[in-house]
Amino acid sequence: MAGKVAPIATETGKKKVFAWAVEWPGWCRSAKTEELAIEALAAYAGRYKAVAEEAGLAFPQTDTFDIQERLPGSASTDFGVPGAIASADRKPVKAAEAARAGELLTAAWDILATVAARSPAELTKGPRGGGRDRDKMLDHVVGSESGYGRMIGVKHKQPAFDDEEAVAALRADLKRALSRPSDGSPLRPNGWPARYATRRIIWHVLDHVWEMEDRHPSRV
Repeated sequence: MAGKVAPIATETGKKKVFAWAVEWPGWCRSAKTEELAIEALAAYAGRYKAVAEEAGLAFPQTDTFDIQERLPGSASTDFGVPGAIASADRKPVKAAEAARAGELLTAAWDILATVAARSPAELTKGPRGGGRDRDKMLDHVVGSESGYGRMIGVKHKQPAFDDEEAVAALRADLKRALSRPSDGSPLRPNGWPARYATRRIIWHVLDHVWEMEDRHPSRV
C-alpha cells in the first residue's frame, strides 16, 4: 500500500536547516542542508509515531514529503531553534484541530516523564563531551516552557522541575490556551500564534526526549 504525502516546511539559516511536518506539530529535525534535514525528518518518523499513538491518533506511513514553504532562517536557526513562523502557522485553528493539539502536547509530556523515569541521573556525554544530565535537562525544558507561556499569555513563575504540582499547573494552562479555537493571530500582542506555539513546545520536549534516549548508557 502506498504511503501518504506529508506536507512540510523548511527554515534555512547559514549553518543549519530545519524541516518539519505541517500537520504533525513537533515532528521536526535539523541538519546542515535541506536535503539532510528532510532525511533526518524521515528517519524520525517511527519515533514520532509513538507520540501520535500515545495521543490516540493514527499516524500514516509517509513515502514522500511535499515542501509547501521555504522560510529564511536567522541566528536562532543556526543556534538550533526553529524560530520562523510560517504562513501555515497563521491559519485559523478549528475546534477539532485545537483539541488534537492538546492531546499531542499531553502525549509529549507523558513520554518525557516515562523516559526520564527510566533514565539515570548521569547520561553519557555528547560527541563533543558535553550535554546536560537528566535533571538539568528537565529543568531546562520546564524553564523554557515558562518562557514560551509568556508568548501566548500564560504567566507562571518558573517552577522547580521536580515540583510536580507547579509543573502540572503550568502545563495545564499551556494546554488550555492551545486547545481552544484560534483565528490564527498571535495569542498576545507581539506573541506567537497557536500553531507555532504548539509545534515549538512539542518540538522542544521531543528533542530532549530523543536526546535522553540516545544518551542512555545502554545505547553506548
